[in-house]
Amino acid sequence: LQGYASEMDNPALVHLIPSALHNKKEILFGNLPEIYEFHNRQIFLKEIENCIENPELLARCFLKRKEDLQIYEKYCQNKPRSEALWRQCGDSIFFQECQRKLDHKLSLDAYLLKPVQRITKYQLLLKEMLKCSKNSEGTAELEEALATVLDIIKSANDSMHQIAITGYEGDVSELGKLLMQGSFNVWTDHKKGHNKVKDLARFKPMQRHLFLYTKMLLFCKKREENTDGHEKTASYSFKNSLKMSTVGITENVKGDNKKFEIWYNGREEVYIIQASSVELKNTWISEIRKVLT
Repeated sequence: LQGYASEMDNPALVHLIPSALHNKKEILFGNLPEIYEFHNRQIFLKEIENCIENPELLARCFLKRKEDLQIYEKYCQNKPRSEALWRQCGDSIFFQECQRKLDHKLSLDAYLLKPVQRITKYQLLLKEMLKCSKNSEGTAELEEALATVLDIIKSANDSMHQIAITGYEGDVSELGKLLMQGSFNVWTDHKKGHNKVKDLARFKPMQRHLFLYTKMLLFCKKREENTDGHEKTASYSFKNSLKMSTVGITENVKGDNKKFEIWYNGREEVYIIQASSVELKNTWISEIRKVLT
């Protein structure tokens, strides 16, 4: 924050800042200042240090700070936008100059990854603690704390995918909480429509990436794009959506225990969805059930 973010306001360096970066500080750094503030107050650190004598109290620190730790979710949500901007401007003289002054071996992007790495380190800490605390005092709380951190990581991961949805006319943030996302084989069967279409649809599945929100289920097609010499970035082009208030579900499809059905309008449209495993299918069904009830 001092060596890069503050330098963006340094009049002596302003001429080195690439035009693509103008007024984009918040995109590049996300809510890093908020994460810094949280740790800089050292309240969380002191609470954890107090557990050195009483490790069974560690879980409470995490449960107490559940809300605070959601700043990481916000950071991860912005990460794809930040990375795209970095790919555009990362090799500019401005960043080279900042790095030289700091005498850092690594460039800024390595440091921008730190918060993402930090939140995943917390889960490892809690998992290790659980290994050492079989059925002792505080085990239940540790399990709850681990679930809390895993939930933040899952939300962060899901929202990083959600940012890449293209072609959806509405506002994704109005669809309620994103509960699940993942790739499936999908067959469709429309009551209306030509028989021939119906027959074709039976055999060849479509690859669809599903996003389940409390109000809507989105069907998207995943596209991998090569960004000039960098790793592939996925985007999800919107195909269709079903309002959760009008869908029904059939949990078992004859002949394949990985398949389930989602139907619309009294089976006028039926979507046969095949998961990659029975476990995954069951997780999705239980989430959909919760929404429907």
